[in-house]
Amino acid sequence: MEKHSPREIESVLRKQTNWKNLWFYQKTVVLYQLTFAFTRRFLPAFGDRTVDQMVQAARSGKQNIVEGSADGVTSMEMELKLLNVARSSIQELLEDYEDYLPAHRLTKWTPEHPRYDQMLRYCREHNNMSDYEPYFEKWTDEEAANIAITLCRMVDKMMMTYQKKKEEEFVTEGGIRERMTAARMGYRTNQRETIDNLTQELEYLRKENTTLKSKLKESEGE
Repeated sequence: MEKHSPREIESVLRKQTNWKNLWFYQKTVVLYQLTFAFTRRFLPAFGDRTVDQMVQAARSGKQNIVEGSADGVTSMEMELKLLNVARSSIQELLEDYEDYLPAHRLTKWTPEHPRYDQMLRYCREHNNMSDYEPYFEKWTDEEAANIAITLCRMVDKMMMTYQKKKEEEFVTEGGIRERMTAARMGYRTNQRETIDNLTQELEYLRKENTTLKSKLKESEGE
């Protein structure tokens, strides 16, 4: 039987995902700051619950990705739940932006709109705050809302793909209980193999000792 080293035994804790490298997370950071600027510029400062709802939805989308990635070290199930909460928050934010446009008699940019392709390409190729922040105070509400809608849709699509991958991992790797069981089994297997190897070595030494004693007697008889 092949001997396992301690490092080869199944680890209970999963490697934490670096959420800062996830494109959809980077886009949620932009969405949060963009939404904060949007509500400050274009919505009433007082008396409109939409302001808090939009800002909270944008923040929830971002924060639940962070919390999900951190909790995923011990519980993939919790990670999946929090990622789903994040997606739901982004969908809620998307609905608010889509409602804003017709309510203010503004145009929702479709593929037929002259600026649609340029907007789509820009949002696909840029994830960092520094690529968007200079425009927060320059965009009209129609421009900002359409940019936000595009980012929301991209985040949702990316997260769907990411969640599917995580679900497949969960099916194959299991949760923490399964990983703990695998780790215990690996540890016990390692112990058994160590004992077997020591037993074999002891048996070899006994035989070697018997052989040496026999040879010693023969030499003394001479």
